[in-house]
Amino acid sequence: MSGPPEQPPGTRLPPEGREGVPRKIVHVDMDAFYASVEQHDSPPLRGRPVLVGGRPEERGVVASASYEARRFGCRSAMPMRTALRLCPGAVVVHPRFERYREISRRIQAIFGRYSERVEPLSLDESYLDVTGHPLPATEVARRIKREIRDELGLTASAGVGPNKLVAKIASDLRKPDGLVVVRPERVRRFLDPLPVSRIWGIGRVGEQRLARLGVKTIGQLATLEEPVLERLFGRSGPFFSRLARGRDDRPVSPERVTRSISSETTFTEDTRDRALLLRALGGFARELESALRQERFLARTVTVKVKYHDFRQITRSSTARQPLRSAARLRLIARGLLGRTAAGRTPVRLVGLGVSGLVGEKSVFQLPLFPDEGEER
Repeated sequence: MSGPPEQPPGTRLPPEGREGVPRKIVHVDMDAFYASVEQHDSPPLRGRPVLVGGRPEERGVVASASYEARRFGCRSAMPMRTALRLCPGAVVVHPRFERYREISRRIQAIFGRYSERVEPLSLDESYLDVTGHPLPATEVARRIKREIRDELGLTASAGVGPNKLVAKIASDLRKPDGLVVVRPERVRRFLDPLPVSRIWGIGRVGEQRLARLGVKTIGQLATLEEPVLERLFGRSGPFFSRLARGRDDRPVSPERVTRSISSETTFTEDTRDRALLLRALGGFARELESALRQERFLARTVTVKVKYHDFRQITRSSTARQPLRSAARLRLIARGLLGRTAAGRTPVRLVGLGVSGLVGEKSVFQLPLFPDEGEER
């Protein structure tokens, strides 16, 4: 029989945390997703360096770089002008978010053949808890990769491990089209030699802080006492300590009713460049408009998220009198909210834009007589 049955008897998962039942987590990450979709849909782009994002004359930002472009140093969140200086022969393609969402739904359908517990992190990345599935987790990952390739013509990288941290790191190690499996008894051997930057949330500034203590690997990080990490990273310190020891109890949480939609990016280097931050927010505004239109939602509240170089994180929100979803309105509100932060004066490592207070478009019966104005919460 090819592929698992529609409802394999082991699909229903045991209660979370039941003693003696080790979890089997698969993390699937599409390879250069936006760029790969463009290359698949347009054969002349195959084998060529492709940059998906805003046009350089509009101060656009790279949303996705094909692996041919990455060889020149091009990366997502990089200004398009910089990417084109690194790779003058690259082809710039305007993003088609509705197409990417369509492909993402088909990928999610493939995941649904193997588990009821799927946690999408973005259009191109998801966790699956396959504990209790009749097939070994490694075979599940292989079949998922094969079905994505055969049905969609795209490649994905997968990691298999006993928790989300390990599965996520494993999926990143052999891109593109990789598969890395980490068994429970080998978790520390797997993690210990890796750089501390592999731990989610520890960026360049965190690396520098740890380097001053002589800590460069996850194994060395695991030797630090929690109070030391708490002084370095605040409330995140104990969490980093547990992760460094390979302990991650976070469950795989299936997608729930959509209450908010957001996009964010972590820059490769902390930045004071306010223009770069505004370009990133403008790109997010277009993504959110596409997502809201696809889901037939409008939003009441717009939120800008900023994480500074020292890991301090703030949000600024505005609630509109009437629901909205146009990219132009989102961009205008985001600009005002960014102006209420220290961005531009204090280095920023992450910026994001989100919408919440979602309402179905059919529930909005009356349009405003005058344009709505943002009201600070």
